[in-house]
Amino acid sequence: MYNLLKGKRGIIFGALDDMSIAWKVAEKAYDEGAIFTLSNTPTAIRFGQIDELGKKTKAEVIAADATSVKDLENVFKRSMEVLGGKIDFVLHSIGMSLNVRKKRVYSDLDYNFLDKTLDISAISFHKMLQVAYKLDAISEWGSVVALSYVAAQRTLYGYNDMADAKALLESIARSFGYIYGREKKIRVNTISQSPTMTTAGSGIKDLTGLMDFTERMSPLGNADAEECANYCMVMFSDLTKKVTMQNLFHDGGFSNMGMSMKAMSQYNKSLESDASLGD
Repeated sequence: MYNLLKGKRGIIFGALDDMSIAWKVAEKAYDEGAIFTLSNTPTAIRFGQIDELGKKTKAEVIAADATSVKDLENVFKRSMEVLGGKIDFVLHSIGMSLNVRKKRVYSDLDYNFLDKTLDISAISFHKMLQVAYKLDAISEWGSVVALSYVAAQRTLYGYNDMADAKALLESIARSFGYIYGREKKIRVNTISQSPTMTTAGSGIKDLTGLMDFTERMSPLGNADAEECANYCMVMFSDLTKKVTMQNLFHDGGFSNMGMSMKAMSQYNKSLESDASLGD
């Protein structure tokens, strides 16, 4: 460990179980010397394992619906009370699509579901930032990070309306990042992570196939949840004090690839197999 977060206070939103990126972030932050609170919905707390994480990291668990301004106000106020001062870092690791869960394709969305997707997965980030801003809850040179995905810029089969949510999430980071940076010297960034087998992510259509494809395409291979947590530590630390309003790709190089040798080799094998079946 490097003591990157020694003496820092934080809030981590979205840990559910030990497959969650937010769970790994909490473990790493604890190891790096931070104190923090954990927050998720009452349902997630009831059915997940977040209480176990709280005991492990000595963190209070605060139930909150991230789409509720009132709940978010309570999270920030209670966190400052419990931790003894303003917050130095915040992780937004929240995303959910009922259209994906209900297998509604992008050309046949349920718009009520879409509203919920955008509110939970993106607008909650704005609400979080606005609540913190109005409460003056984040310390100067603090750092806020939200987790995104390359589907915000590029079309990926099966990602559905979550792509729209991630595009909005990244836009919020830029717009609020300007205001927060100008007035409070607070950083706001998004990390565009490799596809990762989390409990929430497992609902994405053919995630296993997608992960195999991105592994073959990325020169460094996919970044896993623990590696993402390591990256978050750097973003929360004082080592990145001048990094803000950025969407930072953490995907082994996938985002800059067109075609790799491994992916082409697999594609050619598939063509050969199809030709053989045709004979």
